[in-house]
Amino acid sequence: MVMTDIKIFGTHDGDTLGQITRCAQDESVVGAVLCGDGHRGYNMPIGGVIAYQGRISPAGVGFDIACGNKAVLTNLMWNDIRKDFPRLMDTIYKSLSFGIGRVNTTDDVDDALFDAAAWNDVDVLSTAGLRDKARRQLGTVGSGNHYVDVFRDEADRIWIGVHFGSRGLGHTIASHYIRVAGGEPDGNMDSPPALLDADSEHGQHYLAAMELAGRYAYAGRDWVCAKVASILGAQILDEVHNHHNFAWKESVMGSDAWVVRKGATPAFPGQRGFVGGSMGDISVILEGTAGQVSRDALFSTIHGAGRVMSRTQAAGKMIYKGPNKGQRIGGQVSWEMVRKWIGDQGVELRGGGTDESPHCYKRLPDVLACHAGTIRVIHTLRPLGVCMAGDDVFDPYKD
Repeated sequence: MVMTDIKIFGTHDGDTLGQITRCAQDESVVGAVLCGDGHRGYNMPIGGVIAYQGRISPAGVGFDIACGNKAVLTNLMWNDIRKDFPRLMDTIYKSLSFGIGRVNTTDDVDDALFDAAAWNDVDVLSTAGLRDKARRQLGTVGSGNHYVDVFRDEADRIWIGVHFGSRGLGHTIASHYIRVAGGEPDGNMDSPPALLDADSEHGQHYLAAMELAGRYAYAGRDWVCAKVASILGAQILDEVHNHHNFAWKESVMGSDAWVVRKGATPAFPGQRGFVGGSMGDISVILEGTAGQVSRDALFSTIHGAGRVMSRTQAAGKMIYKGPNKGQRIGGQVSWEMVRKWIGDQGVELRGGGTDESPHCYKRLPDVLACHAGTIRVIHTLRPLGVCMAGDDVFDPYKD
């Protein structure tokens, strides 16, 4: 497959284009897409979509298996919570667990997924202590670009939105099967992804583990949305829920294929998706539309706005030794810049860091415009409150 065979939305740098091109060159690939929010990832770009016949890419799915977005519409209006909103945001932030390696300390969280046969039948899932670790982390949000937001739509109705995935469980599964496939989890980011034959024993085990991680991520996002709704005193009226680091068996060019969407949202005709912007920008509820361009896009769209600045560029390099240990130098984004942007938008921010500032991201309307003809925006959501891990939390997860 050559560059002209790849459906590209928007404009991208050479590193990102190089990654999607290398991914598309495998003989099993029958379709390749780069979405408008694309940027460099591990082996495969964020915003990339690759369809494989008979093969599967653990690195393509990524380390945060089943990372995804969930948005829920509540029965509240903005005027119902406006006066008490700062206190409510304090309570939300204190009631949830943000950051790497954290455990859920707020409630006894459990789910039927912990009784699944795969915990005993799949090699990596039977690793001592993994199920208990996953149980403790269920409902924790993580760090990096993972968030819990409160929005209002064009009718002043209140929505809750969350973005996170399968936590340490997904990272353990991905690292194991990348090695099994012959790759290196800490290796060259720009290497072509190592692949597994989907029908092999390892391929079947990976797919079973991926599916379980998907259930786990869904359960965690369900729990967090319900928890925030309870804090707000709200009832949930509707929900939109999607993975964007996952693989689905779909028909591509008349044949079955494993479609890997890394930082890309499924968008079949009529299928709704929740796509986030940044801490100071709009998010949207959208749906896929029919047509040849949508088919060319493998019925996929963006999962966010897409970065224009790396974390190190934004926050600066960390000093690890000497009297200034723990400080950063050379960052292009200051907290003063963040506070001004957030203040101008009237957003109540809890946590966060300069590496997640709106300055680090493209503007979501511009990215959505790249996908004109494949999606339709149903609701525009404006952020009222944003909760994220603080900038003192290091995120070792790559995708």
